[in-house]
Amino acid sequence: MASVARSSALLKQVAAQQSVAANGLRVAAFHTTSRKSLLPPPPQRIEGTVNDPVEVPPPSPSHGSYHWTFDRVVAAGLIPLTVAPFAAGSLNPTMDAVLAATILIHSHTGFGNIIVDYVPSKRVPKARKVFTWGLNAATVLVGLALYEFETTDVGLTETIKRVWKA
Repeated sequence: MASVARSSALLKQVAAQQSVAANGLRVAAFHTTSRKSLLPPPPQRIEGTVNDPVEVPPPSPSHGSYHWTFDRVVAAGLIPLTVAPFAAGSLNPTMDAVLAATILIHSHTGFGNIIVDYVPSKRVPKARKVFTWGLNAATVLVGLALYEFETTDVGLTETIKRVWKA
């Protein structure tokens, strides 16, 4: 009787292992399908060997910690510039122009950081130039549009005030 009980327990264990193996094969078969890339990877090249030292770029005030500090100061400066016109109840054109200029600078440096981070100049130098010139052109265009909006229309803070109440 004990041998029958052992054999039935053994059969259950083997059946469980077979079902796990069958499920595992299905999962493995699902996960090993070929992956299709939407876009091919950009060209890659290796300069030097593994033992070559990394070139340290020369210090520049427009890069590194100065650049990071400037970005943070501009971002922090946007907070009082955004709140002040509404808290004081004053719609001063000078404050409006400073807010528009700060938003423009903040946007330009932010998108510039995205381009620097995600469009490497070593791998795709032409695309980097195109994106940089596109950013510069867009910044000039938006700057002109904001100037026109500030001088001939109601201005940025008045527009925000009207949209907020609508």
